[in-house]
Amino acid sequence: MVIVGGTFELDPHKRDLFLASRTEMMRTSRSEPGCLEYTFCADPLDPGRVVLFERWTDQDALDAHLVIRRASPEPDDGSVVAPISSSIVIYDVSGERRLGG
Repeated sequence: MVIVGGTFELDPHKRDLFLASRTEMMRTSRSEPGCLEYTFCADPLDPGRVVLFERWTDQDALDAHLVIRRASPEPDDGSVVAPISSSIVIYDVSGERRLGG
C-alpha cells in the first residue's frame, strides 16, 4: 500500500473555492483502479489549511494516477484557486493493523 499525505496553505477566504475546485478531481481519482481513498478536506482548526489524504493499493496504481493528473491540466479561466504553498509526501506502507485489537 502507498499513502500520500499533504497540506495546502491558502488564503482563508478562498479555502471553500479551493475545495470546490477539487470535487471533480476527487470523484475521478476515486474511480481509478487501485485508489482506496482520495480526499481533500478543510482543517477544522486552521481556516487557511487543507489536508490531502490518499491511499493506493500499490505504487503502480499511484504512478498511473499521476500520469492522468499530469495529462489533465487545470483550467486557466480563473476558476481554480492556487495554494500559497503545499507539501506532499509519499509513504510506502509495509503493513497495517486495526487500532484497538
